[in-house]
Amino acid sequence: MAISRRDVLLGSAGALGAASFSFPAPAIAQSEPIKIGCLAAITGPSSAPTVGFNRGVNFAVDAINGAGGVKGRKIELVMRDTQGDPTKAVNATQELISQAKVHAIWGPLNSGEALATTPIMARAKMPDLHPCVVETLIDPVKFPNAFRIAPSNNQWDDAVRNYCLKILKVKKVAVIGDTTGYGVTAVGASVAAFKKDGAEVVYQANIDATQPDMTPDMLRAKNAGAEAIVVWSVSTGMEARMFNTRAAMNWDVPFVGHPSMASGELASLVAKPENWKKVYAIGYKSCSYDSAGKLPPKSEDLVARLTKANIALNDTLLWWVAGGIDCIELIAKAVAESGSTDSAAIVNYWNSLSTYPGYFGNYRFSPTQHNGYLTEEIVMSESSTAKNGTFALAPGYT
Repeated sequence: MAISRRDVLLGSAGALGAASFSFPAPAIAQSEPIKIGCLAAITGPSSAPTVGFNRGVNFAVDAINGAGGVKGRKIELVMRDTQGDPTKAVNATQELISQAKVHAIWGPLNSGEALATTPIMARAKMPDLHPCVVETLIDPVKFPNAFRIAPSNNQWDDAVRNYCLKILKVKKVAVIGDTTGYGVTAVGASVAAFKKDGAEVVYQANIDATQPDMTPDMLRAKNAGAEAIVVWSVSTGMEARMFNTRAAMNWDVPFVGHPSMASGELASLVAKPENWKKVYAIGYKSCSYDSAGKLPPKSEDLVARLTKANIALNDTLLWWVAGGIDCIELIAKAVAESGSTDSAAIVNYWNSLSTYPGYFGNYRFSPTQHNGYLTEEIVMSESSTAKNGTFALAPGYT
């Protein structure tokens, strides 16, 4: 069966399958690479998502380049470590645009940085894909070049709040986040939504993610009568200390919230495996296995390919890896379809995607809608059931 180089970008014969096929080298390859800038917190307390995202990004780039590139053009990653610092992210963004002259940017990977960099990319008309959830980061009028490939914070917040109120049936919650721009924004939005739905927020706080002792805040939440603790932070270290403190207090309260609470990193950070029990994190249909331990077929195939390529999943989340793959393929597909690395051509292609079948989930973009991830793809996961970055559904959730 003949498979064109255009076919290599997506679908069952996509970039992930490229290693399974042989492609002749193009007769005349353009010499200029497709340069993709990556703004990632490789180090620092917000680095957990980067581990998974980077594995997906590198896997997709290797697969596409190994198949001959995009119409003969290889992809070149230009990675910058932002350390979770908005100032460093701003400096890196300016350098990627003015000096490295990248054609598109993936990231930043957390909202605190993206709040600072998104206007810069808009002024430079730089095509940008990111997984950051703060609502204001997506605005097709103000930021016509920025597209989100993860749910927005409202979508996450709705899933968490509905699980607390309708399934756990709690009436009093504590809402805790870190002190990043994301943590502060997410806590504020979560508190307002809980109150609007008639719940009592008995304690709220933003904690430095490097704070070694979580006992004071946990005691305040307990003494206030919290029946569930809602967490908004990407810091697995902070979360592990909260879980360990709960156990030391002998407090049987559930944690509900951010996807990072299900990161495989936590298995090595909690003092005892049971400290990770009763932790329910935002998850996705593509990364949830059934009672027989089976993922959806496309995800099963993805995990098999990643395993064959020795891509570790036990210490991260599959959705982070899959999201990294999707971002590279979205950029590569835009160049292949438009025949250009011109920013307007890339953005116009993304604006045309009424249905796009990614590995993380299905996306839908238009000139007036740059929130691409579909709400129906979101579920809640039982964190301690982690298996290769995938999970069983949280109790009571369907």
